[in-house]
Amino acid sequence: MPEITMVEAIAQALRYEMAADPQVVILGEDVGCNGGVFRATDGLQKAFGKERVVDTPLAEVLIGGMAVGMASQRLKPVAEIQFSGFMYSNIDNILNHAGRMRHRTRGRLSCPMVLRSPSFGGIHAPEHHSESPEAMFAHIPGIRVVIPSSPARAYGLLLAAIRDPDPVIFLEPSRLYRMNRQEVPDDGEALPLDVCFKLKEGDDVTLITWGAMVHETLQAAKLLEEEGLSAAVLDVATIKQLDMESILNSVAKTGRAVIVQEAPLTAGFGAEIAANIAEEGLMSLFAPIKRVTGFDTPMPLAKQERAYIPSPARIVEVAKEAINFE
Repeated sequence: MPEITMVEAIAQALRYEMAADPQVVILGEDVGCNGGVFRATDGLQKAFGKERVVDTPLAEVLIGGMAVGMASQRLKPVAEIQFSGFMYSNIDNILNHAGRMRHRTRGRLSCPMVLRSPSFGGIHAPEHHSESPEAMFAHIPGIRVVIPSSPARAYGLLLAAIRDPDPVIFLEPSRLYRMNRQEVPDDGEALPLDVCFKLKEGDDVTLITWGAMVHETLQAAKLLEEEGLSAAVLDVATIKQLDMESILNSVAKTGRAVIVQEAPLTAGFGAEIAANIAEEGLMSLFAPIKRVTGFDTPMPLAKQERAYIPSPARIVEVAKEAINFE
């Protein structure tokens, strides 16, 4: 079986689900003729036709509104916003319509739509192309927020998101699109939503992260191991609904928690995880909960981008502070 990249895994999942379910429709800017800005939908319009892979105008509000309307009529739209910085104009559609459809109609209608977007930094992109909006969307009732971190998880989680009867924001770390390859069977097997994935066992500290930061966090765990320290690594994957049980179980074992996010510090989703650990797992802790994050500034342009994104060295430093706390 050939190994494929994350963007190829996303394309594979879309192709599988479109073939399996005629209700699945793709829409977005350049998703048909050009196959999307990162080629995640390459070849799908040719395979399934222009009625199911729809090239829209450059109008994000239109894309979100069309997706809500299609979903309310029992289609399963998968809408692409070219970069997450262009999603903010869709807050009205997401908050006032997609997230409330089931409640507004007392369960008569649901909103089975997926809003995909390349997100986060690390690709030397201009402004509006490197956003970390997961905490903003997680705050909206009725919305799931999913962030894959590998080709296999992108395939399985996207299938699950499309099959979910309620709206899902699917944020794809653009710097992982072609970073590495994995064997990903095209078997239609979805991965569970609302579940953390334990990537590494450990005894001294629990490192909790998601998305592209899984890459640096695993590197940090390896560096700690070289110093004789053992770190568990959890990939949150579904920001909402959050699997706190897995996090609390790991923290109960290690007694220390370090949360790693690319987003700015203030009001980031790491704060929500920290609050839950403090409320439900305080008596397990041997040290204060620590966070390693981006900074409270916009993502800088290319030359300073790597200084903004938490490095393995920064993660190791904070993890050792937690381990050595007295």
